Amino acid sequence: MLDTLKKFLAGVDADYADLRHELKKVTAVSFSGKELTGIGSNATDGFVARALAGGGLASVAFTKEADAPKALAAAVENARLIGRNIKKPVTLAPVEAVKDSFAPPLREDPRKVPMEEKLELLRRYNAIPLGHAQIASTAMAYADSTRERAFASTEGHEVRETLVTTRVVGEIIAREGSLSQNVRVAVGGSQGFHHVRGQEEAFEARTKIALDLLKAEPVCGGTYDCVLNPSLAGVFAHEAFGHFSEADIVETLPAMRERMRLGSRLGSEVLSITDDATMPDQLGFYKYDDEGVPVRRRALLENGVLTGRLHSRRTAAEFGEPVSGHTVAEDFRFAPIVRMGTIFIERGPHTLEALLETLGTGLFVLDAKGGQTAGEDFSFGAQYGYEVRGGRKGRMVRDLNVSGNLYRTLMAVTAVGSDFDLAKAGGCGKGQTNIRSCHGAPHVLIKNLVVGGA
Repeated sequence: MLDTLKKFLAGVDADYADLRHELKKVTAVSFSGKELTGIGSNATDGFVARALAGGGLASVAFTKEADAPKALAAAVENARLIGRNIKKPVTLAPVEAVKDSFAPPLREDPRKVPMEEKLELLRRYNAIPLGHAQIASTAMAYADSTRERAFASTEGHEVRETLVTTRVVGEIIAREGSLSQNVRVAVGGSQGFHHVRGQEEAFEARTKIALDLLKAEPVCGGTYDCVLNPSLAGVFAHEAFGHFSEADIVETLPAMRERMRLGSRLGSEVLSITDDATMPDQLGFYKYDDEGVPVRRRALLENGVLTGRLHSRRTAAEFGEPVSGHTVAEDFRFAPIVRMGTIFIERGPHTLEALLETLGTGLFVLDAKGGQTAGEDFSFGAQYGYEVRGGRKGRMVRDLNVSGNLYRTLMAVTAVGSDFDLAKAGGCGKGQTNIRSCHGAPHVLIKNLVVGGA
């Protein structure tokens, strides 16, 4: 396929052009309660052409190889039209052309596992919560997805990479009388079917939480000092902070761009945040982005000071900052945009017990359950929590949401734990869905969070 892409690019009249081809294969199984609601596989493929010409950058998606010359010509024409209608011409930061082929080491390739085995695995996990009388329903889904990508450019890039994602995600709904409580469950990863094998304990643990929530009391709204667990702290790093580290978001927001100047102090000295998609055997791993650029570890916040940003080649040139390899598309239907890879809060020196002791009185808040951001302000649901008195975990509370202002909250991070956990099944819906977007953290102590009932 690379020779075919290079052949089509050879005659393009543009300052720069690239072609990406993808073959995408998806296998999925789903249950709603005891009912099998879906099972099947599909394979689709397509192309994305991009061109830089006359100061504009444009892309065209198409599905037939024979349409490549027409698509490239359209991309060039559209780029020139864009260039005539923008104030500042687009430029791309220079990068070294890469020639490489990479496939991840897999511990049991999900593509070689029979469908019957995938079905029985999901059926077994689904049966765990349904074995309890107070579990009213479940929604469980297995999926494995493979993107086989080939990328070539007029600068000499020739890159092949395969991305494989395997996961089981679900919801467990407990009910007693008129009270319903639900918790989420997720297992998975990017290096094989082994990520979803032998996970019975995870489904048993989540079922117990759902049942315990039927006996929990609603949280009393107010302002609390809180310890957040890795799930919730990781979502905070991703949603509240991480999106403003994506250069294409802040470049058109003058006030935010000024606030997010490199070298600005945004958080407390104990807080450091990194994006590192090069970490092996985790959900967000990849080697090359969809511009053929090797992904780099990027320190975003070091001891509270903004030190880095995530870029495409276009935004790196716009900001005069280094490329980072964070330009990712959902699949062959989309041109790539700036995306987080694996964003996380760096470890600190404290045990969880020490964090709770330092907290004294407050809340221990666990597991993200949706959320939203509006400029600097955020609000996240939490699946459950515990009251903390005298440094000891007390009764369970439910119906929590946590809200605050990004900058005040970054400064209110008081202590960071020495443990660490990354999401097993990620996802981000910024314009396009990215199922491999990963987040994580240690436990984190934050002062003065607003907590309300969901």
